[in-house]
Amino acid sequence: MRKTRLLRYIVVVNMLLITAVNNAQIPVVSVVEDMLEDISVNNYDGEEIDWSSIINDLYEKIEQPINLNSATLDDLKIFPFLTPQQIENILAYIYIHGQMQSTSELMLVEDMDRNTIEYLLPFVQTKPVDNVHQPLLKTLLKNPKQELTTRFDIPLYKRKGYEDRYLGPALYQSLRYSFRSAERLYLGFIGEKDEGEPFAALHNKKGYDYYSIYLLIKNIGVLKTLLIGNYQLSFGQGLVLNSGFNLGKSAYLNTTFNNAPSIKKHSSTDEYNYFQGVATTIAVHNYVDVSAFYSHRRLDGSINEWGELTSIYKTGLHRTEKEHLKQRAVNMQLAGAHINSHVNNVRFGVTGIYYVMNKSYQPMLTGYRKYQINGNRFYNFGIDYAWRYRDFFLSGETAKGKKGYSTINRLHYELVNNYRFVLLHRYYSHDYWGMYSNSFSEGGAVQNENGWYLGAELSPIKYFNLFASLDLFSFPWMKYRISRPSQGIDTQWRLTYHPRLPLNIEVHYRFKKRDRDASGTQGATTLITQQHRLRLKANYLLNQLFQFRTTVDYNQFTEVGAKTSHGFRMTQSLAINMKRIPLHLYFQMSYFNTGDYDSRVYITERQMLYAFYTPSFYGHGGRWMAYARCDFNKQWMAMIKMAQTIYFDRAMIGSGHDLISSYQKADVQMLLCVKF
Repeated sequence: MRKTRLLRYIVVVNMLLITAVNNAQIPVVSVVEDMLEDISVNNYDGEEIDWSSIINDLYEKIEQPINLNSATLDDLKIFPFLTPQQIENILAYIYIHGQMQSTSELMLVEDMDRNTIEYLLPFVQTKPVDNVHQPLLKTLLKNPKQELTTRFDIPLYKRKGYEDRYLGPALYQSLRYSFRSAERLYLGFIGEKDEGEPFAALHNKKGYDYYSIYLLIKNIGVLKTLLIGNYQLSFGQGLVLNSGFNLGKSAYLNTTFNNAPSIKKHSSTDEYNYFQGVATTIAVHNYVDVSAFYSHRRLDGSINEWGELTSIYKTGLHRTEKEHLKQRAVNMQLAGAHINSHVNNVRFGVTGIYYVMNKSYQPMLTGYRKYQINGNRFYNFGIDYAWRYRDFFLSGETAKGKKGYSTINRLHYELVNNYRFVLLHRYYSHDYWGMYSNSFSEGGAVQNENGWYLGAELSPIKYFNLFASLDLFSFPWMKYRISRPSQGIDTQWRLTYHPRLPLNIEVHYRFKKRDRDASGTQGATTLITQQHRLRLKANYLLNQLFQFRTTVDYNQFTEVGAKTSHGFRMTQSLAINMKRIPLHLYFQMSYFNTGDYDSRVYITERQMLYAFYTPSFYGHGGRWMAYARCDFNKQWMAMIKMAQTIYFDRAMIGSGHDLISSYQKADVQMLLCVKF
């Protein structure tokens, strides 16, 4: 016992010295932004991803850190940079050695490396846990915290759609309220209107276009979770059910794991990926948990003249009369359950869902859509598992749908600390379909894919971290813009230099090879495409007051035998953290020049609270932004941001209803937050 106390003391002193530098080097917001920027940029098809759910969860943990001494498995699963093995080791350490006295003790936890601890520190804390039994009501209402946030976005330009199409003003506005008590009771409300949508008028006579309300109770006896209202579900590896998001392939090995909680509140402005009703998890035995859920909600979609649903509309935008006619077009009921059993190092789970629509779903079954599901009654069933043996961790899931099946299996091996390897195989049959399936893939869906992925993270030299991955994939049937079965290669390398000095440097290279139909040939000619992405990023801290970041990107996209285009961008940012006044300033300037859309670049910026966005740019131009945050006191906080994009190669921006008759556009965003 004395030896353990001495070791704790030594590690605490060491970590205090490390943390003082690290907290300055890696601001809390940057931890979130860096990971999601990488994942956004690596999204091959450039599809816009709604990050509001994960951003909301992580920022909540920044504002209200999790107490490690009372944390559960589900509490820690929210962090995408933690592996299942690391989560188990944190909980085991507290169980064996007792409550942590400081977060510095994370250095004592097996398999916890320095970089992972740096990512985790902003989101956790250690407080003594009082195990004295208290009345239920008193427990639920212990240390209540409330927050009210409102946000306004004002465009300083006019789109063509406002002349005769858009039904509402150009202003974006949202209102968010949350109540939290003792990490057991959560109550929240979100209201939002997008740009161009009416407010308290026309089809939105009740105010906002979108509402989300939830009530969550956690860890009351055998009741692990009870959620009423809007919620999200994730079980197994996501082959049956994962209504959140999947981090997938990135330059972070841990993102190959599905670490999302089973049942969580829907506290974001995502208008599609959620359920509405009731969900609960009950511990029926020390080693068995049973989850059950029921949802009844309306989906947006297009209805044909025979009253059939032909497509599901996911954007949540209701600006025009045509978009409004798609609103709440079909009624869907969904019910299901998940049984989870865990004994020692083995976990086993079964998931089943059944959902019914009041209108028959009849999409166009041609081309790559030939094997899309149709009808009005659907089901998915899956079995998932996880087994840990020493330094090996094996996990996976196999699922069956109304048609077809899918399976994913991964082996994680940690040779020694900071030497990790993952081998992953997935096979998704061409006719498997799940409306809320979401797992590791290249094609963006749990369908029509077969592939092997090998990834490794190494720290061979002090201060250096190397990530490398290779993914060999194939599509047994046609895909979007590929009119025949095809295959491809995806490899990436990332080298990070991260000393205990106010400097860190990252070099990231990615190469991807895929087939694609030649433009204008209607699939008669298929070309091989090759894409190279190179990024250099450097951060430097000066006197703990100024933080500089320089990012340089170079892209090359080639259609073999047809064309080659190049893309370049350079971004310089400056963050200023005032010492005497509670003010944080952030400035950023970017220059970009790309040959076409295929060689486009991505630029990440500091955003409002609970928001993240990585827009793409192509052509020739520049962008600047200025951001300020002021924490007046512990209760009041305000943010303001102004940004402008200027193009040098065009007189107009956009097309259709979004057309802007100018070569430049500017926006102003404002946010006010009060805590009480």
